[in-house]
Amino acid sequence: MGFGQAKLEKLLEERDRMHREWKASESKKSGIFGNRTKKDMIETNEWMERIILRDNVIMEELKLLSDIEKTEITYEKNDYKFISQKQEREIGVLKRALQEKDETIKSKASNKRTYEWTTFIFFLSTALLGYLYLKKEKK
Repeated sequence: MGFGQAKLEKLLEERDRMHREWKASESKKSGIFGNRTKKDMIETNEWMERIILRDNVIMEELKLLSDIEKTEITYEKNDYKFISQKQEREIGVLKRALQEKDETIKSKASNKRTYEWTTFIFFLSTALLGYLYLKKEKK
């Protein structure tokens, strides 16, 4: 893009120079009594034609720069779109992994609860049997 800008600036400088030349030719009055001659007018018109041609080149360069910028923006947009889609897929994978871990944790917690209840019931039954045994022995 830097080269395109430099070229455009050079074209604008040339157009500026041509405009100054046109202004100078516009003020030329080489005819009798300080009037403009046909030659003066032709020279002025030639400068105007050159300026118009330079303007056309400048317009083409601006259009080219605009097209380049649009293309770059399109590429950037596609890059960002690809990145966001990739991140969405990765987020989906992470969500599934997290869900699997949650299910594993719930399963282990459930197993732990079962173990705790089994231990508690065993303790109660042992205590009850011990109490009944002691009661029977005392008789």
